[in-house]
Amino acid sequence: MNKEKIKIELGQKLYFEKKLSINNTISCNSCHMIDKYGVDNEVTSPGHDGTRGGRNSPTVYNAALNFRQFWDGRAKDLAAQAIGPILNPIEHGLKTEKDALQKIDTPEYTDLFKKSFPAQKKPFTYNNIGHAIAAFEKTLLTPSRFDDYLNGDVHALSTTERKGLQKFMEVGCTSCHSGSGLGGEKYQKLGSIKSYPTKDKGRFEVTGKRRDKFKFKVPLLRNITKTAPYLHDGSISTLSETIKIMGEYQLGKVLSKEYISDIETFLIS
Repeated sequence: MNKEKIKIELGQKLYFEKKLSINNTISCNSCHMIDKYGVDNEVTSPGHDGTRGGRNSPTVYNAALNFRQFWDGRAKDLAAQAIGPILNPIEHGLKTEKDALQKIDTPEYTDLFKKSFPAQKKPFTYNNIGHAIAAFEKTLLTPSRFDDYLNGDVHALSTTERKGLQKFMEVGCTSCHSGSGLGGEKYQKLGSIKSYPTKDKGRFEVTGKRRDKFKFKVPLLRNITKTAPYLHDGSISTLSETIKIMGEYQLGKVLSKEYISDIETFLIS
């Protein structure tokens, strides 16, 4: 087995490792469940003591397609994102990097780290926890019928789905939801046309720049029908309501029920 495959194996093991929490109850999978399309379908997720975070947990599937990680983009890549929650007092609750390493300091883990990072003299490091988890997460990609359609198979989408795609483009959704993940490529102000009622100032909390107030990373739309609830705060329970809100607050358009239904049908693909 080559080192990359071993690294992926290590990352998968760490992804499900509850020892990487203060009371051995929380793993990456607790909030980003592999068997639930990479989410927990909660408004916000409970941490090690039941306290809930302030933002909805985004899907881990296709996360590698994001240009930055977290709603506010504070992590530059998957490796940086993966180690953030471990030392978050609300999430995994560990105090220091040393604490995290001590929790998994076993012969099995140290051997896997050595095999995963053979060029390093001391591979058993906190940052390498992130690199290993990232290697695993990069495998969590979900090709779809929509990809087949883009590759030339017109009949990969039904007539109604193609109709929905046309409306998706016509109304302007692709101004933000573009690229291979239909999103995840830029920040956008929530309420760009009409002020949206939220106290969360988004990326502003990272940069302190006025221009970043209420800006969030545009979410991916792959598997979107399976990852409710929606928005940064998980406040919208249905996809149809989310489409309606996006039309109103982001595009300044009142979408008819038929329009919303057609777009939602396309998103199923």
